[in-house]
Amino acid sequence: MSAAVVVVPAVVAIAVIALLRASPLAARIVDRPGERSLHEVATPRLGGIGLMVGALPLLFLGGTQEIRLIAGAALFLALVSLVDDVKSLPVAVRLPCHLAAAAWAVGVAWPGAQGPDALAIAIAVVAVLGIAWMTNLFNFMDGADGLAGGMALIGFGALAFAAFRGGDAALANASLALAAAAAGFLVFNFPPARVFMGDAGSVPLGFLVGALGWLGAVRGAWPGWYPLLVFSPFIVDATVTLARRVARSEPFLQAHRAHYYQRLVLGGWSHRRLAVAAWSLMAAVAASAFLALGQRRVVQGAIIFVWAVAYVVLLVIVDRRNDRASP
Repeated sequence: MSAAVVVVPAVVAIAVIALLRASPLAARIVDRPGERSLHEVATPRLGGIGLMVGALPLLFLGGTQEIRLIAGAALFLALVSLVDDVKSLPVAVRLPCHLAAAAWAVGVAWPGAQGPDALAIAIAVVAVLGIAWMTNLFNFMDGADGLAGGMALIGFGALAFAAFRGGDAALANASLALAAAAAGFLVFNFPPARVFMGDAGSVPLGFLVGALGWLGAVRGAWPGWYPLLVFSPFIVDATVTLARRVARSEPFLQAHRAHYYQRLVLGGWSHRRLAVAAWSLMAAVAASAFLALGQRRVVQGAIIFVWAVAYVVLLVIVDRRNDRASP
């Protein structure tokens, strides 16, 4: 591991974000408070640009062909999402881009020895939908100071440790570069946030979680459950919230404040308290996932089961707390 993989993305991200905050773009690409948001002060949505500028060049320069091709798809999503930040694009434009990038990532990392049988096709479809969902849910969860940046720092850091353990230096360095760039972004996003990530950061970041997670599983750097468990704090909140809204026939594509993290803030938690609690949960999940690597399957299954029970308990606690607070 080169020190440059840690230092350069963070420094570049900090420098780019500082320059953008002082530029005319800071007044043009701004998130203004509304009934669907949690913040009270208009804040520039430029942090994701700095994060991507800090990380993606290292993926292109130091990555394998698969990593470079995945980074290219992330760059495409970043550009589409930047346009979305400037002037809102319809779902009919955004979603096909997300699905196309996900299909590209699955194809890039597809195991060559596996033929196009029925099982392979089913796996490919599930992988494409999973990566597309990760692309969107990271954006959904980017709604509180420090939350998405913290998940990126801890999550990609956990992927880097696992890749180093598995002997995949290129994948480890790519993950580490993303974690380091996220750390640079957090300099400006730690509560109270002076800059938000914006879709130009959260969308490609979510895509990279899914795409690199898939790549690592195909290349044997980690088992398929590992990235799912590492990023489960976001996956569980977003997925359960979506399922609840669908079950209640609510317009789930419409912006809302029904995520569990949003309900905690609306219930009285400060952004800083939420960030500290979320980071603690993320770190605990990531550490247990890493410790489970190399253990017997029964031990791995037990750890996953314990976290599944823990999530049920945590969600029920938030639901009951919210019910008591409701008139």
